[in-house]
Formats: sequence, structure tokens, C-alpha cells
Amino acid sequence: MIEYIKKMRKHIGHERLLIVGASVFVHKDGKLLLQKRMDNGCWSDHGGCCEPGENVEETAKRELNEETGLIANKLELIGVFSGKDLDYTYPNGDMVSNVNIAFLCEDFTGDLIYQTNETSDLKWFELGKLPESISPPVVPALNRCVALLTKRKNDKQTIFFSIEPIETYREFVNEQIA
Repeated sequence: MIEYIKKMRKHIGHERLLIVGASVFVHKDGKLLLQKRMDNGCWSDHGGCCEPGENVEETAKRELNEETGLIANKLELIGVFSGKDLDYTYPNGDMVSNVNIAFLCEDFTGDLIYQTNETSDLKWFELGKLPESISPPVVPALNRCVALLTKRKNDKQTIFFSIEPIETYREFVNEQIA
């Protein structure tokens, strides 16, 4: 937990706190890399709270590296998520209203770190075989990410074209010119 949040918690206890954070979904070869969280035992994207003065892309890249060992070379904005679906109470009783700026990362380097002080595991999941135990505040962004990746896959599969020799159309073209 960042120092700012610790300081705020000293004043408000477990009361609801507005949190702005950034998260990253890592995608490769039709699979998403998810982490198993230590705090609630659920699967999640990679992310966390913005520190004062830090922009959301910096937060996303920092959190991805801290939680997975990966370095994001390029991030693509998936969307900004907020509202009742992102209200959450952590197992320790801390209540938050999240504003999450979610990114997709398909261009990355580094070696995976499978366990950190925040995560107990990392695992690649096929888009159609995601685990059931997803951390509740992650669900809206995950749904958008999967829809985006599925649409891209379907768009690639439905592009059909053929190239035929010019002789096939020569007579038609000459008639049109005449």
C-alpha cells in the first residue's frame, strides 16, 4: 500500500475511500496473463493505485513490473471504469470506490516473477477458458478486454480476398474504357 493511502486510512479508518488506479491485461498468443491475489485469493489483472504526481501510464507500467517482472513497451487504452460495480470491500475491511484506467499490453519484455508480496501465482489463460474466481472490481474491464480481443480475432478471420490474373478482367476493362 502506498504511503498516501496509509496516511488517509489513519484519518478515516475503513470508511470508503475514492481510489484512482491503473491496470494492465497482458495478452499473447490468444491468452491473458492473470495473477492470483494474496489479499482475496481471486484472479486479477495487474495494477494498483496511482501515487501522487504519477500519471496513469506510469502507474500501469510500474505495477505491471512490480507484480510480474514484465516491462510494458506499449500500452493500449481499453477504457475507464467506475461506478457501483467497482465499489469493493477488502478482506481487511477497507472500503474503496475505484476509478480504474485499464490498458492492454501485447508488446512487453522481461522474465515472469511468479510470486510477490501481492501475488501468489501467475498463469496464462485462454480467452474462452478464464477462471471463475475473478476479483469483482476487475470484471468490467476484463469483459471489455475479452470482447476487444475476440472482435479482433474474428475480424482477422473474416477477411477474405483473392487475387486473379488481369487477363480475367481484360475484356471487361476494355469495354468500360471504350
